[in-house]
Amino acid sequence: MIAEIIKKIEEYETIIIHRHESPDPDALGSQGGLAELVKTNYPHKSVLVTGEDEPSLAFLGEMDGVHDRLYEQALVIVCDTANTERISDQRYTNGNYLIKIDHHPNEEPYGDLVWVDTNASSTSEMIVRLYEQAKEEQKWELSEVAAYLLYAGIVGDTGRFRFTNTTPRTFAAAATLLTKEIDTTELYTKMYTKPLRLVRFQGDVLQQFELTEVGAGYGYITQKQLKERDVTITESSAVVNAVADIEGIKAWVFFVENEDGTYRVRLRSKAPVINDIAMEHNGGGHALAAGAKAADFEETEQIIAQLQAKCS
Repeated sequence: MIAEIIKKIEEYETIIIHRHESPDPDALGSQGGLAELVKTNYPHKSVLVTGEDEPSLAFLGEMDGVHDRLYEQALVIVCDTANTERISDQRYTNGNYLIKIDHHPNEEPYGDLVWVDTNASSTSEMIVRLYEQAKEEQKWELSEVAAYLLYAGIVGDTGRFRFTNTTPRTFAAAATLLTKEIDTTELYTKMYTKPLRLVRFQGDVLQQFELTEVGAGYGYITQKQLKERDVTITESSAVVNAVADIEGIKAWVFFVENEDGTYRVRLRSKAPVINDIAMEHNGGGHALAAGAKAADFEETEQIIAQLQAKCS
């Protein structure tokens, strides 16, 4: 599979790389890291990244302006996105050939070529494997910029190597990247330092967080709270793992209110499988970390009841 992807990269002169909306470090790290690898090893190719910008993660790179006509003879690669609905910039179908690279369960196997590895900690880890094979077979080189971006992606999706998705292969990938001069202290500072407004927002949300007797936790983030503290929906994701160390908690969910009254659903777990709940509510993800959508308050109550049953 990796060999086929490398072959396609070599065939095309224009390569456009997408990822999911509301990007996290792995989405931007795998997208930008792959782009930098191709640019370094094929400097004559036109390599572009697209999607909405996320100001809080601007240190991981900015998106390119991609004209519609560039898609006509382009190879399109989508990183870190399980479902087509979540692909940022829906022009991904306008290219000549489409590749999906992802580590989420392959619920929607879109594309002409699909490489999914649910055992990988992150899509960034998968891109490191692609690099290692291309280094062996095509003598690819790794730039410091690519190493920085891919390392950020791995760190983000493993919670600084604390989550259960961290494996020996994850550490091996990180070791490969650390052969380049990455200032990890600076990176961690940029990734985890919070502005005061976000700390105060987190305090607002945690005061209203509920934990049931069976270990199911739930909380709501309203539009009013977001606007009062000047916090974006993407930034609000920083709250999700803040409750992970609460005594007795088994699984939890946060509902983030959208402007239209619907909810973005963020599910996490320490043991009970929760991605099946997400799939019932227009979402999906990993067994212990998933996302979904709720049309209204009543649907959020259904999700809480399902989570309660999982923890009982």
